[in-house]
Amino acid sequence: MEVLIFQKEAFEEMAAKFSRFSDRVNELLAKQGGKSLNRWMDNQEVCQQLNISPRTLQTLRDNGTLAYSQINHKVFYRPEDVLRIVKPVENKPKSAMA
Repeated sequence: MEVLIFQKEAFEEMAAKFSRFSDRVNELLAKQGGKSLNRWMDNQEVCQQLNISPRTLQTLRDNGTLAYSQINHKVFYRPEDVLRIVKPVENKPKSAMA
C-alpha cells in the first residue's frame, strides 16, 4: 500500500482542472443535442431488438458478427453495433444462424 501526500495547493489545482474538464465534457454533450454518452444495451435488450434467442445472440458474439464488451460477467453492446447487424439478421433464415 502506498500513501501519497499532496500539498493543499496542488490538490486544489488538480480538483479545479478536473472540474473544468467535466464542464467541457458536459458542454460537448450539450452541443450534440443533449445526448449523453452512448447507452449500452444488455443481452435482453439486444434479443428483443433483433427478435432472437439468447443462444443466437451467443452465436453472433462467437462468430464475430456482433461486437461486445464484458464487465465482470455482464455483456454489453453498443446500440450502433446492434443496428449495423439488423439487416443481416433479418435476412438470414433461423436455421442458418444456429
